[in-house]
Amino acid sequence: MLQSPESASSDRPLLEKDVASDPLTQFDVWYTDAVNSGVAMPHAMVLATATKDGHPSGRVVLLKDYGERGFVFFTNYDSRKGKEMEKNPSVALIFHWVSLERQVRIEGSITRVSAEESEQYFHSRPLISQISAAVSQQSAPVKSREELEKKAAEFTQALKGKPVQCPPNWGGYIVRPVRIEFWQGRSGRLHDRILYEFLSPGTWSLHRLQP
Repeated sequence: MLQSPESASSDRPLLEKDVASDPLTQFDVWYTDAVNSGVAMPHAMVLATATKDGHPSGRVVLLKDYGERGFVFFTNYDSRKGKEMEKNPSVALIFHWVSLERQVRIEGSITRVSAEESEQYFHSRPLISQISAAVSQQSAPVKSREELEKKAAEFTQALKGKPVQCPPNWGGYIVRPVRIEFWQGRSGRLHDRILYEFLSPGTWSLHRLQP
């Protein structure tokens, strides 16, 4: 059986009296800690989706914004995840900041951001990223790497210095949370878990879960 070493826990407590009443405020505290602690790619998060029949899939995407409206990321609407979210808008997110022994689990439903917001973010990306988004039929098979590179080169040449148009099948999503759990590693695996559940706008219940 695989042997996993016990981590040297910093034993940071996560107590009800210390957390914010709103989980998005609490997330901001933890995300800021991750950034200030030098965590590599603190905005990387696992996005779990499922088909209408409940067959799951997961992948890592990048958080681009968060706040009262939820958690925002951008992708191709025709990708596997895009097609699954079109049929089943229930999704889950996971942030795992190993060096801080912290994990945030989020469950909610997905909606698209406005076309204007998608276009604004698209044009803020590096040119090569814009070109990649424009030429890639994300999740569709391709014969070879060379074919993909040729397609990108031909597209770049055809631009002739003109700006890349944001593809109509590319844009942002907002995950509107209904459950957010904060997990803090503790010594002896007697971890802290605090769960927030959405009740009404601006109102959340708070529970401690057993590890």
